[in-house]
Amino acid sequence: MANRLRYLATLGCAWCAATCARSGTEPGSPGTPPPLPGRTVFPADNPWNRDVSQDPVDSSSDSLIASCGAANALHPDFGTVYDGAPWGIPFVTVPGSQARVPVSFDYADESDPGPYPIPPSAPIEGGASSTGDRHVLVVDVDHWVLYELFDAHPVGFGASWTAGSGAVFDLSSDALRPAGWTSADAAGLPIFPGLARYDEVAAGAITHALRFTCPVTRKAYVPPARHWASSQTSARLPPMGMRVRLKAGVDISGFPADVQVILTALKRYGMLLADNGGAFFLSGAPDARWNDADINTMKRLHGSDFEVVKMTGLVAGP
Repeated sequence: MANRLRYLATLGCAWCAATCARSGTEPGSPGTPPPLPGRTVFPADNPWNRDVSQDPVDSSSDSLIASCGAANALHPDFGTVYDGAPWGIPFVTVPGSQARVPVSFDYADESDPGPYPIPPSAPIEGGASSTGDRHVLVVDVDHWVLYELFDAHPVGFGASWTAGSGAVFDLSSDALRPAGWTSADAAGLPIFPGLARYDEVAAGAITHALRFTCPVTRKAYVPPARHWASSQTSARLPPMGMRVRLKAGVDISGFPADVQVILTALKRYGMLLADNGGAFFLSGAPDARWNDADINTMKRLHGSDFEVVKMTGLVAGP
């Protein structure tokens, strides 16, 4: 598949109550999804889990931050409900016995073939009628494997699915996708590991990097990203996989306690550029337990409060 552009919009489409966002099920669906196990998403030495608080700043940090939007507020793109829809990128957990269903892909040459263990009630980002990204994220908690779809559409009430692209990640492995391959995300990265999740915040710590977007990116990527989504080649534009962190000197003591957990993670682990989208839009999973007023205080911060962690292994397009 040729490298393609994916300039994607922020979504919002009513489809179910806020409690669906937390459970990952539609009203009336049978069973309760199993809980996530108490284990690390990817090994401890994985780039997603690496403490980068002491890494040097990239020499192009100022221009890269400016191109993403230095004056733009940090935008938490998650919470409870927005315009009647669960706000964020939902996921669902399933047992290893979950029935697998066939999936056909528009970009089959860069997608992991099915079948995928997608329950009929799997939540779709933006809802059943969404015209946006329509991500579907499924975590097999017994085999510790992640299944992700982009532009997912159920067929025959979920007997099968169609999708733009799809990827499968062994959450106990450091393996990357093949060089140049996309995933369910433009950068060829997994989505689930980069989400802010309520249970982590409630437990007092997020111990991994988060996911964010910039309006325009470069035709280049930095590992662990594997794919670009742009035709622009200016070195002033950020490549996919670029990691930014909240500057150490930014005072977070005045933020609500739950928000301080998120901001501490942004200082220690940063966030990885994963897609084209809103300037400094920070991803999370919807949950009825979020305090939206608290989450909204993150908008006090701006792009200029962040810096780019030194990049190595840049792969640039021709």
